[in-house]
Formats: sequence, structure tokens, C-alpha cells
Amino acid sequence: MRKRSHRSWAAHAVVAAAVLTAAGCDAVGGGASGRGDTGARAGRASASPTPRWDTSPDSVAAVGDSITRGFDACAVLTDCPEVSWATGSDAAVDSLAVRLLGAAGAAQHSWNHAVTGSRMRDLKAQMDKAVVHRPELVAVMVGANDACRSSTAEMTSVADFRSQFQDAMNTLRQTLPKTEVYVSSVPNLKRLWSEGRTNPLGKQIWKLGICPSMLGDADALDGAATARRETVQARVVAYNKVLADVCAKDRRCRFDHDAVFDYRFGTDQLSHWDWFHPSRNGQARLAEIAYRTVTATSP
Repeated sequence: MRKRSHRSWAAHAVVAAAVLTAAGCDAVGGGASGRGDTGARAGRASASPTPRWDTSPDSVAAVGDSITRGFDACAVLTDCPEVSWATGSDAAVDSLAVRLLGAAGAAQHSWNHAVTGSRMRDLKAQMDKAVVHRPELVAVMVGANDACRSSTAEMTSVADFRSQFQDAMNTLRQTLPKTEVYVSSVPNLKRLWSEGRTNPLGKQIWKLGICPSMLGDADALDGAATARRETVQARVVAYNKVLADVCAKDRRCRFDHDAVFDYRFGTDQLSHWDWFHPSRNGQARLAEIAYRTVTATSP
């Protein structure tokens, strides 16, 4: 059930008591939370403790890359943010923001600052834009482009990936210490190659430069091609460990525990233009995973 815009004090007290019993809480007054207060929170007593993780945040900002922009989900080589898993308005997707806020709430209190082609090094600048809205939740999906380079030698190093992600988190925390963060794992690029290579049209689109480190010479199964793909896959696994490690150090951050990486995307979940990016169906599956992670009673 989606969150109502006005919650009674009594209902809040019951929820807070349950959270205190199960996992402890931060004894922070509502006026000192550091988060963008809304009318739904105005009725809280200033001395009332707030739960460490709020499963129903009132606003959502998204940062990341082409997946969060809905790239190739509606038309070839084109962004389609209305189908974004994070903030889209498309009813077939039922985005994270819509699931949390309702359609009207999402239209007013969600923002998409993802940029197609972005890498982890670009996340800090996107965080700078996101904090302006003072969102209660920031949704992050980035890292595929760090592995999707012209060659394996061009992939972002694991050390740089770590420092860049930490810098982005520090940027957020300098302004919004209480904002929650949902971090998606990087998708399994090798599985996307395996599924997409069955479509001749998709392979023609891949030749335009989509993830050449993994998708280049799509039908080649020789030793060199296999080793190249395994190198990319290993780097994605390492990136996901970084995301998990950095997120684990922040008590208001939740990583999806590789749920996106482990999801078995099939052709129904892939764009029928490039057979690599998520389709509307795939975007909906990403929204489900995000919503499940954000609303879980425990990480």
C-alpha cells in the first residue's frame, strides 16, 4: 500500500515503538533531522524519536546513467525518463517514486538527475544537483559504463571506483546527513550479452558502440573473446563489492545485496531496439527490487 500524505501521531508512535524494539533508533527531534520536512511530518512531536530507516520517505531523487534515464525503452538511442524505474510516471513500470508517493506525489516530489553515458566519476556532480531538492531518499544506479569501455584496459579501476563513490556519498552527507540512500548493484553484463546476442537486430545496434568491452564481436567464442568478457564480468563483481562496502559504512544506506546483478533478465526485460538496456518490463522489475529493498523492515 502506498503512503498516505498525512499520518496520525498515534500511527507513527506505533511504528516507532516497533522499530525501537527490533533495531534501535536515533533520538533526533523532527526539527533537527536535517531532512526536508513536509506537511506529513509537521505533526510529529519535536522530542519524538525517529526510526533509523524510514520505509516511507516523502521524496525521491535519482542519480545514475542511461538505465535510470529509460534509454532505448521507448525509441532507439533515445532517453525515455517517463519509464525510469526510479522516478518514471508510466503506469506499466510503477516506478519506485510512484510506489512510495503515489502518482501525484511522485510528480511533485521526485527528480531524475541521471545522465546517459555517466560513469562513477560523474556521480558527485549529480549529487550536487540532487541535494538542492533536499530529498528524503536518493536512488543510485551507476557503474555499468565504468565496465562498458572501448577495451578492458579502459575500464575504471576498482580503486578509482571506490574513491569516486565515496566522494559522491561525502557530497551528499555534507548537506543531508539524514537522507536515505538506495544503491542498486551493477547489472550482470555478461547475462545481457548472452540474452541479447540471440537477436540479429540487437547485434547490429551493438556495433554502433554499445558496451564494446562486453558486446564487441558478439558471436565470437574463441579464447580471447571469452577471456575479455570474463575480465569485464570480474570487474563488475568487484564494483558491486565496492558499492556494498561503502554503503555498509553508512547507517542510512541500503545496498540491494546484488539483487539487480542476480536478476535473470530475459528478452522480455530487454529493449527491443538494442537488446541490452531494460525495456518497460525490465524497468518495472528494477522498480520492484528497489521498492522491496527500501521498504524492508531490516536491510
